[in-house]
Amino acid sequence: MKWLNLVLRWLLGGFFVYAGVAKIIDPAGFAKNIANYQMLPHDYVNLLAITLPWIEVVPGLLLMAGIWRRPSALAIAGMLVVFIIAIGSALSRGLNINCGCTGTVGGATIGLTKIAENIGWFAMAIWLIWKERD
Repeated sequence: MKWLNLVLRWLLGGFFVYAGVAKIIDPAGFAKNIANYQMLPHDYVNLLAITLPWIEVVPGLLLMAGIWRRPSALAIAGMLVVFIIAIGSALSRGLNINCGCTGTVGGATIGLTKIAENIGWFAMAIWLIWKERD
């Protein structure tokens, strides 16, 4: 069980570090991705584009380092719920946009595949919340 938890911590944490760093590198591009969802007032888009990547990187690093494992997994799970809702909302409104999941890298379009992908990451986070002991 310890090996499985370690692998999941590194996969999930590593993905969030990668995604966050990609967004930190191009905050203007990430701000455009956020704006494309048409969910936030314009005044909050830049604030989110600057803060969210760090909110992704910190728990990702902590999870990989084995520090505050359950709280880090909980923070990531919370973000994933928001991401799933945002993608679902955009899909329901017929938007055909870049998800912004890994910043401007890759240019993946939103869709049911992205929702399924996020559900998979969410399942990993829930497993870690349930199985990890701090």
